[in-house]
Amino acid sequence: MFTDSHCHLSFPELSAQLPAIRQAMDEARVTRALCICTTMEEFGDVHALALAHDNFWSTVGVHPDNEGVTEPSVQDLLDRAALPRVIAIGETGLDYYGMEDRKGGRSIADLEWQRERFRTHIRAARACGKPLVIHTRSASDDTLAILREEGEDGAGKRAGGVFHCFTETAEVARAALDLGYYISFSGILTFKNAQSLRDVAAFVPLDRMLIETDSPYLAPVPYRGKTNNPSYVPFVAQQIAALRGMQAEAVGEATSRNFDTLFF
Repeated sequence: MFTDSHCHLSFPELSAQLPAIRQAMDEARVTRALCICTTMEEFGDVHALALAHDNFWSTVGVHPDNEGVTEPSVQDLLDRAALPRVIAIGETGLDYYGMEDRKGGRSIADLEWQRERFRTHIRAARACGKPLVIHTRSASDDTLAILREEGEDGAGKRAGGVFHCFTETAEVARAALDLGYYISFSGILTFKNAQSLRDVAAFVPLDRMLIETDSPYLAPVPYRGKTNNPSYVPFVAQQIAALRGMQAEAVGEATSRNFDTLFF
């Protein structure tokens, strides 16, 4: 019924509770989850989850915020993307949020390593024909520009993919859709101060939308502030359903079909 298209079940706050989480997923009719890789060092644990459970899948990639970790080559990504149950490249992208506080006062120009890492992931995705899972935060102009420069122009052969945990404007959503990408919404959509994002969710076509938890982060209302997990993804569907005057189950079915279309 419901598919969590982005979660971090290898993180310690969730991996230690996996049997209980899987039971909660079953009770909430969350039938599948995509386990996201954020470092090459983490890949073995993420992939093991997908190999151990027939309703989990894996990605391979290095999150743009991670420094001091193994920097993958295109071939590193391709080797792991060829393994069973690895269905996407990422999470990858750009994150310029809070430059002064989070990046030690560095400028955007100093983050060329992020942009080069992103290009590596795009090239790997295009080479293996698997979609990208894109993280973009306060960096949408460069994210879109680099995708276009690397051949992701919305026409012809492209990797495609999803802009996960979307928090940008309707204009950015429209540009991503024009490039052939999907838009994924998380529990942020349920937050009281997220009306502008709800407006975006009302605009994005249902057949180009995914839902996710990004757990253990961003638990939806009524669990905001608690540890998130995939069993909470129906609350995202409920919010989208309320915006569109439909049932949450219909949103779950539509976004699950979209998951199949994108990743399989």
